[in-house]
Amino acid sequence: MFDFKPDPSLDIAERYRQLVDAADALTSDEPDAVANMANAAALIWEFVGDLNWAGFYRVGESKSGGEELILGPFVGRPACIRIPIGRGVCGAAAEMAATQLVEDVHAFPGHIACDAASRSEVVVPVVRDGKVIAVIDLDSPSPARFSEEDATGLEKLAELLADRI
Repeated sequence: MFDFKPDPSLDIAERYRQLVDAADALTSDEPDAVANMANAAALIWEFVGDLNWAGFYRVGESKSGGEELILGPFVGRPACIRIPIGRGVCGAAAEMAATQLVEDVHAFPGHIACDAASRSEVVVPVVRDGKVIAVIDLDSPSPARFSEEDATGLEKLAELLADRI
């Protein structure tokens, strides 16, 4: 049985260290990418508060033959299934291979509103061999919910998962 519980008394950096350690324990011996993304999404949901969505979009082939982001495992409300690379916060993170920290999604050019309740978002690319293979996407109903510390913690998680998803 896995019983990973965050300690609410810890600072944000330490909570992310615990999250990465828990993800390492759950994914280190599992070769299945979907299982690893599913457990990582569940851990994010447990360790990071004030979320209304947490999950993955994978880079895959679009219906027209190019690449796009395709919905992966997540926790939250039903989500957009396909997102063009370069569109919205997730698409920007994939195109630029850079974390996107958005205090107000309604002010982000081209924001794709999968859930009208979302007010802020952080998206971190997962990069393997110099290529974005997925993004980790967290949405919150609170404006300016995410900090640089959140981005740094999620980037460490993305590094861990790069060879496991």
